[in-house]
Amino acid sequence: MPEHKILIVEDEEAIAHVMESILSANHYIPLSAKNGGQALALASAERPDLVLLDLGLPDMDGVEVLRRLRQWDQIPILVVSARDQEKQKVEALDLGANDYIPKPFGSSELLARIRAALRQRAAALSAGAVRPEQYTAGGLTVDFDKRLVRVEGKDIHLTQIEYKIVEFLARHPGRVMTYDAIMIHVWGPYLTDDNKILRVNMANIRRKLEKNPAEPQYIQTEMGIGYRIAEEDS
Repeated sequence: MPEHKILIVEDEEAIAHVMESILSANHYIPLSAKNGGQALALASAERPDLVLLDLGLPDMDGVEVLRRLRQWDQIPILVVSARDQEKQKVEALDLGANDYIPKPFGSSELLARIRAALRQRAAALSAGAVRPEQYTAGGLTVDFDKRLVRVEGKDIHLTQIEYKIVEFLARHPGRVMTYDAIMIHVWGPYLTDDNKILRVNMANIRRKLEKNPAEPQYIQTEMGIGYRIAEEDS
């Protein structure tokens, strides 16, 4: 199995060195860039399999690096950011970042997010333009063709709005979908800035899908960002 090349875009040498060590120890090939200009040049020359992108870069905003990368490549991009950069994280996810990893992070979390993003990329490439017929994770199944949702084999009655929310998340398994992205998909031109209506619908969805809505198994809340549905069964 070929080793994956991972581009680290991080201006803090200590953090970059830690990332390089973690990746090398786990059979990845790390590439490092200290600023946005270097990152764009390396991404073009080396064609890495994944990018770890810090948002606070010295020469340009990390969001701008993301925007430029997305103009010509759908490579998985994981945003690495401090917890207080909430607004930038939301913007990055809306622009197409696959996930985010808050600083400080542990090696296990970093590696798990990398593996998940690479799996999603491989699945997307193998599927090509064919849309999956259903989503399955644990006891939850979403049948896209029949517009049915089942938990442990039992049909679950969802309203039209509730189904659209679940379907949208299930079409992006394992990825954080921002509040705005979900609301635009579901309500379109009737969108308001207040996500209260989304939170009310999510509470109803969890009551129907989860054994314990207070500790959800299928749909996790990423505080201040959005929601993430569980990865599909392999």
